[in-house]
Amino acid sequence: MLLKVVNVFALVIFLISLENAYGWKLFSKGHRSGGNLIPPHKNVSREQLPPDQWFDQKLDHFSDNNNELWKQRYFVNDTFYKRGGPVFLMIGGEGEASPIWMVQGAWIHYARELNALCFQVEHRFYGKSRPTKDLSVESLKYLSSEQALADLANFIEAINAKYKLDADVKWIAFGGSYPGSLAAWVREKYPNLIYGSVSTSGPLLAKADFYEYYNVVNASLATYSEECVTAVQKSIEQVEILLRHMIGQRSLNVKFKLCDPIEKSIENIMDISNFFESLASNFAGVVQYNKDNSPHASLTIDDVCNVMVNTSIGAQIDRLAEVNTLLLKQGNQTCLDYKYDKMVKLMQNTSWDSDEANGEIQWTYQTCNEFGFYQTSDDKQRIFGDRFPLVFFVKQCTDFYGRDFDADYLFNSINKTNKFYFGLKPNTTNVLYVHGSIDPWHALGLIESDDPKLPTIYIEGTAHCANMYEPKDSDFPQLKQAREKIREFLRVLISDDSTNDI
Repeated sequence: MLLKVVNVFALVIFLISLENAYGWKLFSKGHRSGGNLIPPHKNVSREQLPPDQWFDQKLDHFSDNNNELWKQRYFVNDTFYKRGGPVFLMIGGEGEASPIWMVQGAWIHYARELNALCFQVEHRFYGKSRPTKDLSVESLKYLSSEQALADLANFIEAINAKYKLDADVKWIAFGGSYPGSLAAWVREKYPNLIYGSVSTSGPLLAKADFYEYYNVVNASLATYSEECVTAVQKSIEQVEILLRHMIGQRSLNVKFKLCDPIEKSIENIMDISNFFESLASNFAGVVQYNKDNSPHASLTIDDVCNVMVNTSIGAQIDRLAEVNTLLLKQGNQTCLDYKYDKMVKLMQNTSWDSDEANGEIQWTYQTCNEFGFYQTSDDKQRIFGDRFPLVFFVKQCTDFYGRDFDADYLFNSINKTNKFYFGLKPNTTNVLYVHGSIDPWHALGLIESDDPKLPTIYIEGTAHCANMYEPKDSDFPQLKQAREKIREFLRVLISDDSTNDI
């Protein structure tokens, strides 16, 4: 093993001695690192789950000339409901809605205690809620957060009539990640229909260059040790060195189980940037869902850092390769595919039968059309280097959806979004904003406030949407306390008989 380590370092030193100036424009691949709310544990029989139900929804809520309807999927759990109780609404997001949320999760415990009627509404264009024949740009013009909020308003009015609910019934919205944003925004835009919300891990500020994301990843890895952070940074530097010469390139093919030889892509800046972004995403995904009680959290910060500080594996680059192998196995992949043209071709397949129709095409469109949220790294001094700056994300928008989706369009769209939703200065009451310190998305959320009308909970040591999952005895004390604070918020909200906001 010692000989292996010596040989690796010898190769690195040899390549450094051959180093020449080697410059190129830098881009990245970033559509994969969303904030999707992962369903809870799947130890539930099919018989326990509610059936799909369908609602006739408007295609375009903002056109008097379009009366077209489509079928939107939703779920119901009326097990705990008693007349006069509240109505809980779980908002679907950038993936298929899971019926498991109807029988598991912290909100179900709250519903049992507060006699709530529970609904979950799937977001338009995700899962089985397909408003159009395909995912062409012409079809995707009906995909927006504003249309999604109007869907919820239309749904609430119809359910109030169908169930003959009291005029003063209190609808409480729940959402995690992007639906966490929607939970806050639906109270903001439809206060006559939504009485209050619990917004978990929801980014409120639209931002093109979301460089803060990897700053939080860095800080989260540092909770294990600074040695882990240093090892990751040095491993990326060693990848850079090996990339500069043929012998190193061939070594990378083997170490990182690349689907295509990287020496054939060395002049393709898109491919190289995709490669680096993939390595960074390995850590980002682990950090984002660290110990959050979801199935995705099977690998933790402790696991990857244990590898990165384990000198018996070899040099830092060998440890980085081992982390990559772990993530490939977790994703049932045999090799790492970093080819940009392949990605573009897949993303341009507008059929509902395409693999990317699982949310990749739709969410990337929303980032290009409304939010940005591009997780960049453009400085050699940063933990993952400078290989994926903002310009590449903009290039993805134009390559996927056409020339109109350029930088000017992106920044104008982001400005409109922040103006419409008020960014980090929300115009809301009766909304509780919940975030975890480990979760990189908290950097664009409301984590503290001096305004009693904007209550917040910031949970040290927890990750993305951790408070939403099924409670466990082994949960951190601070996570248990956060759930109790949410419960008390709901009790006060629902018991408030006045017309004043809390």
